[in-house]
Amino acid sequence: MGSGLILLGICVVALIYGISLYNNLVSLKHAVSKAWANIDVLLKQRHDELPKLVEVCKQYKQFEQDTLQKVIEARSMVQTARQGQDIEALGKAEGMLRMGLGNIFAIAEAYPELKTNENFMQLQARITGLENGIADRRELYNESVNIYNVGIEQFPAVLIANMFAYQPKPLLEFAAAEKTDVDIKALFS
Repeated sequence: MGSGLILLGICVVALIYGISLYNNLVSLKHAVSKAWANIDVLLKQRHDELPKLVEVCKQYKQFEQDTLQKVIEARSMVQTARQGQDIEALGKAEGMLRMGLGNIFAIAEAYPELKTNENFMQLQARITGLENGIADRRELYNESVNIYNVGIEQFPAVLIANMFAYQPKPLLEFAAAEKTDVDIKALFS
């Protein structure tokens, strides 16, 4: 009788521990989803602002159409990756978009009328603010993903993670081109 109670007690403790591990994994999974949702909101806001920026730049006939076209294409790629939650494709598309925006803002220096246009200045400030917000949220997302990925690999949580098919999540990394400085001299030659 006494050994039966001990065995029952061990089973109850193991069950409670297993439930606790499972609940922790669920919390980690939802933290990643929440971090992604925060990025998604900012990407959507920036997505809505970019056509306005392109239209303001188009008012200046000499403004480089090639640069504007690259931004439009990158915007479309970001939107597709964002909607499909394809983190790897989003990272690449974001790199292209950020480089294109950097080029627009650098080229605008050669257009004094554009540079002093109130709409352009407001859009530039708004998009720059969104870019900073995206960078902050990306850091939070990657931290959430890292904690989640470590959580599903640690023993004994890995047993529960495998039982419920928890899969590692990818980090949001931007293309290497985004990390390099814009060559201002090359833009004006």
